[in-house]
Amino acid sequence: MSDAVDPVPQFAAALSTREDAASAVAEVCQQLTAQLSRKPHLVIWFASQHHAGQLATIASQCCDRLGTDAVLGCTAESIVGGSQEIENAAALSMWGAVLPDSKVLPMHLELERSTEGGAIVGWPAGLEPQWPQDASLVLLGEPYSFPADALLERLNEDRPGVPVVGGMASGGDGPGENRLAIGREVHSSGAVAVLLSGGVRVQTVVSQGCRPIGRHFVITKSERNVIYELGGKPALLQLKELFDSLPNREQQLVQHGLHVGRVVNEYQSQFQHGDFLVRNVIGIDPDQGSIAIGDYVRPGQTVQFHVRDAETADEDLRMLLQQSAPGPGQGHVPSGALLFTCNGRGTRLFGTPHHDVQALQSIWSGVPVAGFFAQGEFGPVAGQNFVHGFTASVAIFTARPQTA
Repeated sequence: MSDAVDPVPQFAAALSTREDAASAVAEVCQQLTAQLSRKPHLVIWFASQHHAGQLATIASQCCDRLGTDAVLGCTAESIVGGSQEIENAAALSMWGAVLPDSKVLPMHLELERSTEGGAIVGWPAGLEPQWPQDASLVLLGEPYSFPADALLERLNEDRPGVPVVGGMASGGDGPGENRLAIGREVHSSGAVAVLLSGGVRVQTVVSQGCRPIGRHFVITKSERNVIYELGGKPALLQLKELFDSLPNREQQLVQHGLHVGRVVNEYQSQFQHGDFLVRNVIGIDPDQGSIAIGDYVRPGQTVQFHVRDAETADEDLRMLLQQSAPGPGQGHVPSGALLFTCNGRGTRLFGTPHHDVQALQSIWSGVPVAGFFAQGEFGPVAGQNFVHGFTASVAIFTARPQTA
């Protein structure tokens, strides 16, 4: 790395499958150094659970070798790097960014409990009351200790339009087993994050991997997460009438992968792909004719049944990535990407490895990519941030166009 200042952001990614943590971090740091013209302003790494006992080594050596403490990291069940997804095997993936004219604010957030419930603490002292209009947040959370849903709901209200991308650390089977890192520090709770603004543009792609079936319904009776009536009729009856009208293949998908999508923004004349937040159907009560889903609902909301399978998930991701690609003369290079994919995808869903990252590379050829298989993914749908499941959430980084 030289001291020459390049006004254009640079990105690099590296992957090591060495089982020894010290050797792995040396390998990825060497690869990053070779790809960047100067020391990075931000580094993010993802380590398989095989390295969980050596994260202090990874964290400290990363800072020492790359010359920065603006470093985030977490453990994961499976790791994304380059064009590979390494599932359930030793791996360390590292991503570095040189971000001239950008502000980089790393932070470690925790839930501080009180008699009134709790508050998120740890926001950095340099964080202004009003976030920049071009700000974005990359967030890595610990699933057993950090209320990501509550944070995203609050940010949707207080910081509208700020995209949040990332995911929940995975690989641990219970509280205290997942690890997060910020700089040289390793934590077993909370979340680590970085707020970015200035010279880098963050574009998001959130593929929920579903497609709608049937028509829209308005909820006419519900309580918490249970839908009792759709359009004035029992919800289960509406589903049965829809089911009976479907061809055999669609009926099989309903039986094995039924979901409900609710419209995020009701103030639209019509609803289409990308307007729905998709949630699992978690229970059906034949006696009451009700359907329970993994989300709170209320009367007046518009919903539509959805199905998911490998073919649908593939088509959805490729379509959204294609829509994100710049037209002729619109692109800014170099660029980078972070991929947060559900631990229920990969070979579990598609049957073959490397699906999501290679779909990304097929559209954004050669882009430096790192990421992991998450226990819940973050990303915006219809302008609001949510925690998702079975989703591929992508952050695509490009230089922000210069104004005259």
